[in-house]
Amino acid sequence: MRTITGLYDSYDDARDAVKALEDAGVPSDHISIISNQDGKEDIEGQGNNAAEGAGTGAGIGAVAGGAGGLLTGLGIMAIPGVGPVVAAGWLAATAVGAVAGAVAGGAVGGIVGAMIESGVKEEDAHVYAEGVRRGGAVVAAKVEEDKVAASEAILRSTRSVDLTARRQAYTTEGWSRFDDAADPYTADQIAAERGRYRTDPRV
Repeated sequence: MRTITGLYDSYDDARDAVKALEDAGVPSDHISIISNQDGKEDIEGQGNNAAEGAGTGAGIGAVAGGAGGLLTGLGIMAIPGVGPVVAAGWLAATAVGAVAGAVAGGAVGGIVGAMIESGVKEEDAHVYAEGVRRGGAVVAAKVEEDKVAASEAILRSTRSVDLTARRQAYTTEGWSRFDDAADPYTADQIAAERGRYRTDPRV
C-alpha cells in the first residue's frame, strides 16, 4: 500500500476527490479528509451522524453525514496551529494520536506527524499542513501499488494544488515550515488567502 495525497483550496474540491476515489473502488476506510473549519458553510445540510470514522472519543465531535461513504463520518477536531477542522478517516485519527505522542515525547505532532507516519515526506507534510491552516483541505488515501497512478490522476483531475508551486508561493513570503504554535488564520486571512488562488467561484 502507498499513501497518495492532494491539497485543495476548498472543501468542495476535496469532497469531489473523496467521492471520485470511492467511485473508482478505493475503500472509504482507506481515505481521509481534513479541511479547515472556516469552510463549514460548505458542509451545511449534510446531516448529523456520529463521527465514528474520524475517531470518536479522541477530540472529534459529530457534524455531518448523509451522503454515504467516508463523508458520513465527518467530525470536528482541533489541530494546533490550524484550529478547528472538519475531518474523517484514518489520517484524522492518526493526527489525534500524533498530538498526544508529541505532547508526551516531543515528537512532531498533529497533522504533520500523522502525514510523516503515513509515508509522506516531511517537507511535503509541512506544506499540506500550512495549506490547511490557510483555509484549504487535504485528502489522503492508502492504495494498492497497481492503483497508485490512476488514483493520483483522480486527485489531479479534481483540482488538487500543485504542491511545488504552492511551496514556492509560501517561501517567497518568508515561510519555511508549518508552526503548530502559531495562531490559526482568521476568517479574513483565509478569505484573502483563497482570493490569491481563486480560479473557481466555488472556492
